[in-house]
Amino acid sequence: METRADVLIVGAGMVGSALALALRHSGLQVVLLDGGPLSVKPFDQQAAFEPRVSALSAASQRILERLGAWDGIVARRLSPYTDMHVWDGSGTGQIHFSAASVHADLLGHIVENRVVQDGLLERLLDSDIGLLANARLEQMRRSGDEWLLTLADGRRLRAPLVIAADGANSAVRHLTGCETREWDYLHQAIVTSVRCSEAHQATAWQRFTDEGPLAFLPLARDGGQQWCSIVWSTTPEQAEQLMRHDDAAFAEALQRAFEGRLGQVLEVDPRVCVPLRQRHAKRYVAEGLALIGDAAHVIHPLAGQGVNLGFLDAAVLAEELVRACERGERLADVKVLSRYERRRMPHNLALMAAMEGFERLFQANPLPLRWLRNSGLKLVEQLPEAKALFVRQALGLSGDLPELARP
Repeated sequence: METRADVLIVGAGMVGSALALALRHSGLQVVLLDGGPLSVKPFDQQAAFEPRVSALSAASQRILERLGAWDGIVARRLSPYTDMHVWDGSGTGQIHFSAASVHADLLGHIVENRVVQDGLLERLLDSDIGLLANARLEQMRRSGDEWLLTLADGRRLRAPLVIAADGANSAVRHLTGCETREWDYLHQAIVTSVRCSEAHQATAWQRFTDEGPLAFLPLARDGGQQWCSIVWSTTPEQAEQLMRHDDAAFAEALQRAFEGRLGQVLEVDPRVCVPLRQRHAKRYVAEGLALIGDAAHVIHPLAGQGVNLGFLDAAVLAEELVRACERGERLADVKVLSRYERRRMPHNLALMAAMEGFERLFQANPLPLRWLRNSGLKLVEQLPEAKALFVRQALGLSGDLPELARP
């Protein structure tokens, strides 16, 4: 049996699902496939937090609103935040960002990835987008002017255009030989949720330790502000030791590393440890092929910007494909797809470079570099316009925004 489509999207995560919804009124026959079940389970407001969360920008919120997924996210669980406080644990430099500095109500929302995914899946299940669940890609090759995909269960799919939205370890990228530049940070991130004795004050907190950045991101449950999602980036040796701790010992180590800014760490959810690796595809496009989201670029979780870049990828690619349809152009033409690459690659590379610079600067031990980063934080803290520029960029209020993300 062979399924045909105009566009095949491989990977129904947050970014792939957003792209499929953005194309639902394009007149194209779109099929979205994923190795998972593609089902939405009832949401329990009292359930433990999912360990992986995203810091959704205002631009991402606008995209999700226009795709019809935001109401489903709000109905489940999310935590708005208005401020961000960053400081150097090895010095006195610190900086405070506020939504009020650009006359905005919020900097963004911290949302569990599963919540975002379910909000998108609800809309997909109500649409005419073709969905293929439990579809694990095994082979992929050119067949004339089209791609022929073979799944693990023997099903075959054919389309002139394939979009890789299947994550950091993209099977599509591997099977098609797309080259990447990548390197290991030699760090691992411990991810979990914790309950503190003091309220997080709708603030994202980040301390740069000698071993790596430690973030406390605000979560909301029952109207309270005691829960936070943590991302603790550290050396493999320390990560292994911390993962061996029982909850009480881990809570004590975490509280000490965070300088007790939110009081005692009273409760710890199960921990997940993730190796940190940066990856960027040398090209996002080829004939009949485009990479989006983590399939195209994986950045350090320093600022929680990964999924925001992915949503902008999806919105820009959808915009360029719809425009090409209106002009009667062939969507699989690399000249058409390169318009997406030209709009997104510079922005993604700039943010990746900035995150890499921050990561290296705050890991540096030489005294002159420590002085530089402390002085830099103090200087920026005294420059309201510089801070406002950073906030506007984070909110998605500037730059080459697709229609779905514009205010």
